[in-house]
Parts: sequence; C-alpha cells; structure tokens
Amino acid sequence: MKVTRRQFVKGGVTAFTVSFAAPAFLSDIARAQGASRRNLVVLYLSGGNDALSTLIPYGDSFYYSRRPAIAVPAANVLQIGTDSSGKMLGLHPRLTGLRQIFNQGKLALIQRTGYTNSSRSHFLGTDIWSTANLVNSTGTGWLGRYLDALPDPVDPLVAWSTVRELPHALKSREVSVAAIPSVAGYSFLSPNVGAEAGYSRATMATMASHVPVDRPHLAFVNATSKAALATIDRVASVGTYTGTVAYANNGLAQALKAVAGSIARGIGTKVFWVQLGGFDTHAAQNTNAANAGYANLMGSVGDGLLAFYNDMRNQGLLNDTLVLQFSEFGRRISENGSQGTDHGAAGVMMAMGGGVQGGLYGTAASLDPNNVDGTLENNGGDVKYETDFRSVYARVLDNWLGTNSVPILGGDYRKSSLTFI
Repeated sequence: MKVTRRQFVKGGVTAFTVSFAAPAFLSDIARAQGASRRNLVVLYLSGGNDALSTLIPYGDSFYYSRRPAIAVPAANVLQIGTDSSGKMLGLHPRLTGLRQIFNQGKLALIQRTGYTNSSRSHFLGTDIWSTANLVNSTGTGWLGRYLDALPDPVDPLVAWSTVRELPHALKSREVSVAAIPSVAGYSFLSPNVGAEAGYSRATMATMASHVPVDRPHLAFVNATSKAALATIDRVASVGTYTGTVAYANNGLAQALKAVAGSIARGIGTKVFWVQLGGFDTHAAQNTNAANAGYANLMGSVGDGLLAFYNDMRNQGLLNDTLVLQFSEFGRRISENGSQGTDHGAAGVMMAMGGGVQGGLYGTAASLDPNNVDGTLENNGGDVKYETDFRSVYARVLDNWLGTNSVPILGGDYRKSSLTFI
C-alpha cells in the first residue's frame, strides 16, 4: 500500500525521533516534475528598506529639502534614466553591480509597490507580505501554498531557507521546507566520531531501508528517513562548490554562493530564501558614509547580486534563474531628528535574471509635501503605493513558476503592464 505525504499527515503521526540534522517529515525524493528547471531566489531585506535611498529621484528638489542630511548628492547618483512619467532616477552609488545588470537589460525596478493602508509594522507588515493576505495574515505563506500545489512526489529539498527560522512566506500545510543556514552544519549527528560515526549512519540507513507493506505509517517514516539521509549527501555536495567568481566573505554573499552551488549541482531545489537584515534605519542611516550603515548594506546587496549573476551567467544557468527582492515597507520621505527615517508605506521591488525584461516599471512619486499629483499619503509624509505587491507575485507565479496565481493568492491580481517576466 502506497502512502502519500498528504495521507500520512491526515492519518496522524506518533512520536518519532532520529539523530540527524534534517527537516522533519521529509517526503520522497522527487522524480521528474516536468521539464522546467526554473529557480526562484527570494532576497528579503528585513527591517523596511528605504526605497528612496535605493532608487533615488535625484531630479526632485523636495528629495533634498526633505532630507538635508541623508540625501545622496545628484553628482553621486548612478543615473539609469527616466520612468514613463519623465522623472529622472538613479541607483545608490554603492549599487554599481546592479547598474551593470540594469544596463544589460536584466534588472527590473518596480516602483511604489505596497498595499492600501500600509501597516507600518514590522511584524504585521512581514506577515502581510508573507501571506499575500491583507485580512488574515496568520495563515500559510504564498510560497508555501505554491509548494502545496506541486504534484506528488515532492522533493525533500524543493525549497531551501538560508536562515535558521523558517520564513512565514514558506509556511505550508503539507510540504516541509529545509532551513539550512550552514551547509557544513547540515549533517548526520552521532555521539561517535570517525569511522564509528560512519557505522552509525550506515546502521540508520539500513533500518530506514526496511519498508513493511503491512504497516503503512512505519513504511512512510522509514522512506522519509531514507530520503532525509539522501539529502545530506546532496547538501554536502554544495559545500565543495567554488563557483566561477569570487564571492565576498559576508553572510549575504556566502548565502548566494550556496544557492549558486545548489543550482549548479542540480540538487532539486526550486525555491530559495535569502535574507539580509539591518534595514530598520531610524537613526544614523549613514546613506553617504564611506564604510558604514546604509551604504554598507547597499554595497553588500549590489556586490553580492553581481557575483551571483555573473556566476549563473558563466555556467549557462542565468536563464533558469529569477531573483525577486522586496522588503516589508518603505520608509518616510522626510528624515527624522536622528538623521534616519521612520516606517513608511510604498517601497521598491526588484527582479533580476536571464529571462527578465529589465527597466523601470511604474512611476515615481512627486515628493512635494502638498501632494500635488496624489502620489503621497499620510498628509504628504509617505509615498503612496501604485502597484499592489501581489501583482508582482502573480506575474512570478504565472509567468515564471508556471502555475495559476489566482487560487494561490486568493484573487486575480494580474496587472497587464507588469511585463518584467
């Protein structure tokens, strides 16, 4: 009797413990799940990224009058052109890597993304972006629902979070997601060392190889254990990956290197989660610092993504890879008394990859506090959203991952002008 993961979960699970570091309740190793080799890499900037310091409206005089200490001088901005409304825009000076990719037509910048009545709360904002649900933000994540919609059998490494705690966006009902912050730390745990540890693992593998047809739940647990042991070797192969470029020795770059290794080794992962914190810049934002604060964050993002982009391109894998970047909200237009910025509303999303139709999407707001064109909210204090972030998700789900976004997002958020994929 074959027991699927869904039947197993519905039937209940008795206490079961094994001594290896692998996610619980892993499903069978997948066979071919269609011809598509497409990968999605989510880069989440935790803390609320200041979109106006990432994509800078350097031609707007109010940008400078409202940010006398932290505005980036126009002479330092990396100019990338004008949007459809004629507003001149440029990237932060530390984003030289992203400008290279933009100039190659493989980076899309989607302006003023958000939702109505932005919560301006880290916790609620993160939950809303994770679930794609403005009314009930406590359920499964949008990516988790995508994973649940995949046909059985689902690879136990179908998704990989490079942070220790599973992101809400990857929370699902039926698919376990591996949280592997360290490739080296993802290993069989044994009280023994050396050859004895190898014997322990061999014994565990032998026990797991027994599949009693008359005890379906035990058969499923054993098969799951066997699959988990198999993932250890696959993940270990990523640890030997050197890449075709040099990655910086920081957390973001090394996480992207692990993602690159996973894609290059073909270990079976379709969705990756990468995260960089530090964007809650209430004080001493240091936008123009030589080596501090927000400037360093932008340097990590730009350099890390350029290394990853070049590595994938060098190996002929860029067309199979899409990076989607977002944060839980933007920040207020005017700087505060601590030379920082407080929680705001609309932000900027980015999409990068070989299949991306690059360019500027949407329009920049006029930062005139009088809100002359209706692009501001909160008494002119915040940028008002123009594109529902779920429209970006919908484009990724429909046009990249090849699924139907409507049931996953709980509505039709498709926007015809979003043609970045």
